Amino acid sequence: MQPLEAVKAARKMLSQVTPLKRDCGRYCGGACCEPDEDGQGGMLLFPGEETLYQQLPEGFTLMQDDAVFPDALLLSCEGYCERDMRPLSCMLFPLLPTRSGVVMDRRGWAVCPLMESGVNGLQKEFVDAVKQAGDILYACPETAAFLDAIHAYNLQLQSL
Repeated sequence: MQPLEAVKAARKMLSQVTPLKRDCGRYCGGACCEPDEDGQGGMLLFPGEETLYQQLPEGFTLMQDDAVFPDALLLSCEGYCERDMRPLSCMLFPLLPTRSGVVMDRRGWAVCPLMESGVNGLQKEFVDAVKQAGDILYACPETAAFLDAIHAYNLQLQSL
């Protein structure tokens, strides 16, 4: 499976489920995607996903970010967008698929109030969809390497 095919399949799987029964972005004010006063913030695009953002809608910004993965792209917006415009990282957040399930994405501690409640505090349908999306993403070598890099980065955060 090609990276863009995997990303599209995972996005479709997550298109109708959210961490809470309501828009969690409204709960935190879009903190996970809106850039801070230094221009930092946003969601990393999965390999191949950048082709979905060749024509950036108004209010979106795309920039290079090599902190987690070489040549990665970070997409930020003004704090709210339609669900079908959100990058896959946003649809997964605050979870991160693993090869055998899901974990809370440690990068979320800085911005996400849902982190305190853990996986059990999220809708079961959402958790299950992230697990299934993870199976698709790990079947593609490029998206699997991307997820592995995020997990390695999270391990670095854990040791701080």
